[in-house]
Amino acid sequence: MIDLRQETDALASWPTDERIRALQRLLPRVQVEEVLAQTGHDRAVCRRLPGWFMVWFLIALGLCCRDCYRQLFRWLQPFRPGAIPGRSTLCEARKRVGIAPLRVLAERVIRLLGQPGTPGAFYRGMRTMALDGFVLDVADTPANERAFGRPGSGRAPGAFPQLRLLALCETGSHVLWRWLLKPLRHGEVKMAPYLLRFLEKDMLLLWDRNFLNHATLSAVLRRRAHLVARISSNRIFAPIQALPDGSYLAKLYRASADRRRDRDGIAVRIIEYTLDDPGRPSQGERQRLLTTLLDAELDPATTLVVLYHERWEEELTLDEFKTHQRERPVLRSQTPAGVVQEVHGLLLAHYLVRVLMHEAAATQHLDPRRLSFTATLKILRCRLPECPASSRSRRRWYHRLVQEIAEETLEPRRNRVNPRVIKRKMSKWPKKRPWHRLSPQPTKPFEQAIIMCH
Repeated sequence: MIDLRQETDALASWPTDERIRALQRLLPRVQVEEVLAQTGHDRAVCRRLPGWFMVWFLIALGLCCRDCYRQLFRWLQPFRPGAIPGRSTLCEARKRVGIAPLRVLAERVIRLLGQPGTPGAFYRGMRTMALDGFVLDVADTPANERAFGRPGSGRAPGAFPQLRLLALCETGSHVLWRWLLKPLRHGEVKMAPYLLRFLEKDMLLLWDRNFLNHATLSAVLRRRAHLVARISSNRIFAPIQALPDGSYLAKLYRASADRRRDRDGIAVRIIEYTLDDPGRPSQGERQRLLTTLLDAELDPATTLVVLYHERWEEELTLDEFKTHQRERPVLRSQTPAGVVQEVHGLLLAHYLVRVLMHEAAATQHLDPRRLSFTATLKILRCRLPECPASSRSRRRWYHRLVQEIAEETLEPRRNRVNPRVIKRKMSKWPKKRPWHRLSPQPTKPFEQAIIMCH
């Protein structure tokens, strides 16, 4: 039996300002209404489905991707009591809300969570960030295909149209801080300069070898940030000065002609190393890193090699977003505007989960990455329908939610290697083609087509 007095005392011991702040983080209705007014969508939906409610409906859609519209509405009924509308009504309400409120709200709400004491968030006072991109399968409709494009090869076109997303991630908190959505035909390298302009002073950017060129490196340095990146094997660097830790200084040029004339070169530091471990596939292979941290005494080569492995945190973040949070392999929206709106709802939902994990980890003085993302999702999906209508009960509910998330700790990561392999069985059925959609359709009811054989 629950002791209500004990629960009340526990809640009272939680500072009032923190209770209010935590509640507003979970349900910032005032902020949502401000964004709706700013974008001119405050009167876009009917009285029965106000704009702030539809925004939270879209965020809940990003949390519970498998559930139907009516089920999600039942979960949010404590905030908007009334009869459950039909699916078509909710679809029309989504169209009236549009893209702008979700986009502006995401840009305004999503913030960096790492603090100086957060493990993995900083290196020597520099906030560690990572940049990477991925694609999302969208609903196979003519409108989506025209807007986003469809992948293909010499054999056949891809199964679904795809949207490309490039994200700037904080490695210490797994927050997708800034992002860019583009059709599939846009490459990640050409998209990168848009996100690099959001870099702040003393950020340390970790990225893969595909992004490295003279233009992107110049953009990083203009923001007074720093970089650690892998180098492709075909890049040539002439050593200028050898350093005591085994690395050396060199210059990165825009083109071969600039290298011959020693023109417009950017001073960089090259770290070359191999691994002595028979259990690793890359054992004995030469690896190279490029960094703008030129002082070997302040930043030893081995320290930067170990630090570069923090880039894998973005891969784990993208796995959270693409696999565990979405649940369904294809986005449900049938129109390009709906797809962009849905993606921003997913981004806000992912940030919501990460905020809860960050607060839960802070209560136990844990690394936020030691908490289970999938377990937090399951807890939130189970507890969201239980959210009470009254503000006092809601604060108690939120306090219990954070405590429950803090108990879902992960085991320390094992020292292992997972090769990239495909485990899916090949199908015996032929690949779907466009003409399969034009197959003959029934002309009469099934019962009328039955002919008995004597």
